[in-house]
Amino acid sequence: MMEQFTAFLERLESAAAANRLELRVSEEGRVLSVGDGIVRVSGLRGARLAELIEIETGDRGIVFDLDVDHVGLVLLSGQDRVRAGNRAVKTDEITSVKVGEQLLGRVLDALGHPLDGGPEPEGTSSYPVEREAPPLAARGFVDESLATGIKVIDALLPIGRGQRELIIGDPSTGKSALALDAMINQKNSGVICVYAIIGQKRAQVLKIVEELKTHGDFSRTIVVAADASSTYGLQYVAPYAATAIAEYFRDSGRDVLIVYDDLTKHAEAYRALSLLLKRPPGREAYPGDIFYIHSRLLERAAKLNEQHGGGSITALPIVETQQGRISAYIPTNIISITDGQIYLDAALVGKGIRPAVDVGMSVSRIGGKAQVPAMKAVAQRLKIDYARFMEVEAFTRFGSRLEEESLKLVRRGERLRELLRQPRFATVPLEDQVLSFVILESGALDAREIGFARLCCGTAVSALKERFPGIVQRIREQGTLEQADLEALTAAVPGVLT
Repeated sequence: MMEQFTAFLERLESAAAANRLELRVSEEGRVLSVGDGIVRVSGLRGARLAELIEIETGDRGIVFDLDVDHVGLVLLSGQDRVRAGNRAVKTDEITSVKVGEQLLGRVLDALGHPLDGGPEPEGTSSYPVEREAPPLAARGFVDESLATGIKVIDALLPIGRGQRELIIGDPSTGKSALALDAMINQKNSGVICVYAIIGQKRAQVLKIVEELKTHGDFSRTIVVAADASSTYGLQYVAPYAATAIAEYFRDSGRDVLIVYDDLTKHAEAYRALSLLLKRPPGREAYPGDIFYIHSRLLERAAKLNEQHGGGSITALPIVETQQGRISAYIPTNIISITDGQIYLDAALVGKGIRPAVDVGMSVSRIGGKAQVPAMKAVAQRLKIDYARFMEVEAFTRFGSRLEEESLKLVRRGERLRELLRQPRFATVPLEDQVLSFVILESGALDAREIGFARLCCGTAVSALKERFPGIVQRIREQGTLEQADLEALTAAVPGVLT
C-alpha cells in the first residue's frame, strides 16, 4: 500500500512540474514607421543599446538609437514584412551568435544560421557579438610566426600570431587572393580559419567558398557571409559575429586566422545606417564614431598569455582604395589601428607581377620579432636591398650610367623580384623559401637570364634538399639554420647550378 502511495506522489509531482506556469514580464511597444531597414518603435522605455527587439512578425532588430519618445531599430530580417502598428517586445538579450566545434566546415550568415543547405548546428553555445577586447594584463608577446606560404610576405613582411596586418589596394589587385592563399597555407598548421565576407556579390561568395574547399582544409574553416543582398544590419554585424566565433576557439587555447573582406564595405553599411537614423554626418558623410567601430573590432585580435590559455587571433582586414589613395578617410583610420599594412600596387599588376606587393609602401611593425630564425638568417637584408634596387632602377629608365656596385644591385634586385613572383594556390613551404634565398644571396643567379632565374632556382632547391636532408629537416621542424649549415649550403650552390 505504501509503495502505491509513493508512486502516486511521484506521478503527481511530475505532472505538477510539467504544467507549472512561469510569469514573465516584458515591455511591449508599437512600430511607428518602417523604411530602408530602419524601424522606429514607441513604448520601449527600458530598451538598451544593442538589445534585440522581437516584432510580432517573428523578425528581430537591434536597438541602434535611443530617443526621448522612441527607439530606432536596425532590422536583421523581414524588411518587407514589418508594418507600422506591429507589436514589438523587449527580449532583454544582446545580439549573439552560435559558437562551437560544430561550425567548422560550415557557411553561415551573420547570426550563425546555415547558408550551405545543411542543418542547424547542434550542441552549440552562444557568444555576444560585441565583446570587450582582452585587457593588457591578459595579452602575451607576439613571438610566434604565422606562415603564409607567400614568399614576399614570409621573407620581407612577416606576420606573427596575434598580429593585425592590413591588406590594402585598388580593386582587382589581388587582395582577397592574398588572404585566401594565407588561409590555404594553414591546412597543415593547426590554425583555425574564419573568413568574414561583407557586402560582396553572391557570385564572389560562392567563388571564395569553392576555392577554400578545393585548395584548403575546409573542415577547419568557417565562412561568415553577409553579401550585398543582405540587410545593412547583417552587413554591420557580420565581422563582429565572425570575431565572436574566432574568440571561442581562442579561448580554448587555439590559434585562429580571421580575414575581414572587406572593411570598406562595412564602413559604407554603417554610414548608410547612420544617415537613415539621421545621425549628424562628418567627413565623407561618415558618422563621428566610424573610427571606434573598427578599433573595437580589431582590438579583439590579440595573443593571450599562458595564464589565459595562450590562444591567439591573427587578423587580416582588407580595405579597398580608389586610384591608390591610401590617405583617404577609412584607409588612414585602419592603418592607424593595425600593426602594419601590405600594399598592393595596380602598376605592378599591369607589369604582370603577382602578388603585386609594393615592398616600399608595406610594413610589418611587430612581425619581425616573430619571424622564424632560419628565415631571419637569410632574409634580414633583403627588404633594404630590394628598396635600394627600386630606387636605382628608376634612374636606369632615364639612361643614367651606373657604377659597377649599382649594376650589381640591379642584377640582384631583378632576380629577387623574379623569385618573389608566385602563382595563386601555390604556397611555398618554409624550407624551400629559405633555400631559394640562400641561392640568391650566393650570387650564383646573377649571371643567369632573368626569365630562367625561377626555373634554375627551383632545380637548385631540389638538389640541395637531396644533398642536405638533415639541414632541411631542421629548417622544417625547428625553424633554425646554424651558421655552419648556411656556409655548407652556400658552398654547394655553384655545384648544383652547373
